[in-house]
Amino acid sequence: MADIKSNVKEMEKKIRKHRKRIVIVTAVLVILAVSGILAVSYYFRHKEYREYEVRSEIERNDSEATRYESFSGNILRYNNDGAFYSDLSDNLIWNQAFEMQNPEVDICGNYAVIADMQGTQVYIMDITGMQGQVTTQKPIEAVCVAAQGTIAVLTQEDGAGYLELYDKSGDSLASGEIHVSNSGYPLAIALSDDANKLAVSILDISKGISQTTVAFYNFGLAGQNEIDNMVGTYTYTDTVIPEIDFVSGNRMIAFGDTQVILFEGVQKPEEILVQKLEHEVKSIFFNTEYYGLVYGGGDAEESRTMEVYDMRGNLCLEQKLNGSWQSIELLENHEICIRDTHECTIYTLWGVKKFTYKFDDELYRIFSGSTGTSYTFILEGRIEKVRLK
Repeated sequence: MADIKSNVKEMEKKIRKHRKRIVIVTAVLVILAVSGILAVSYYFRHKEYREYEVRSEIERNDSEATRYESFSGNILRYNNDGAFYSDLSDNLIWNQAFEMQNPEVDICGNYAVIADMQGTQVYIMDITGMQGQVTTQKPIEAVCVAAQGTIAVLTQEDGAGYLELYDKSGDSLASGEIHVSNSGYPLAIALSDDANKLAVSILDISKGISQTTVAFYNFGLAGQNEIDNMVGTYTYTDTVIPEIDFVSGNRMIAFGDTQVILFEGVQKPEEILVQKLEHEVKSIFFNTEYYGLVYGGGDAEESRTMEVYDMRGNLCLEQKLNGSWQSIELLENHEICIRDTHECTIYTLWGVKKFTYKFDDELYRIFSGSTGTSYTFILEGRIEKVRLK
């Protein structure tokens, strides 16, 4: 009987030892696997690419004046004669002919508005084609579109500014002259995704100084009992604010020459951040999640600094820049693309110079793809879908 108990205890001891060994081996394997994943992730996150391979190439037949925008995962190209919407393989989805002297595009979700700046023509498009058309009575200064196709148009005549709202079919919803105390020259407008909130930046120099007022209108319940639906104004002395945009339904950003202001609010937007600018800003760029500023030190290109912030004003990246460029923008994957006519450099938000290349042909635009190494290059005479290597 004693021998049986001894054998049982010995077996239990061996089982516990075996289980412990399994746990240790499993833990080691997990650590090794995680370490391997982190090492691979670190490698690709910090890898700099200098070459690429072309996966597919499409001939371009449009004019040199054609411009390109990313629209709902596909490419919207437009010029003075019309707009063309195609997928990344250049399969045409729709095209719209028009005649404009200075076409500009604004995009929100599945809607795009194309307007002739200083002209009177406006086309409201979605991913299936034209939904509505508007002919204004006064020259167009600015236009923006909401997620359901409602558009806001800023027009001007004889020094006075007018706001006009239309639904996606081009039917008028509201219109009126801009009335703000010490009203001046309207510079820009911004429309929220749900079309309930509208903001206007108005410059006043009547007192001998630059003074900008940002006025907020609400077309929902919050604005029904307010005069002209105006729910708030903010005035900034010694500041010109030429760029405003709703980056989400409840958050708006305003770029001035002396400060950047973030507003937030469901009904009545309020200041949540005022960022004073210590140096002259050479360029701004932004998307729905980040905004960037490029500071210049006189004419010395090597002294320029790029800073990228999240939409709470937290600094995410500070990077010294050398050389010159024509444009700087955030790609769909939040990487920063700096382009010249024949060169481009792509930075990640971690400050890694991911890709640098000098092209033989002129470069017009770059779109990021579905993976970390896939991109679409719009070049002179062709469109290339590529993979970095």
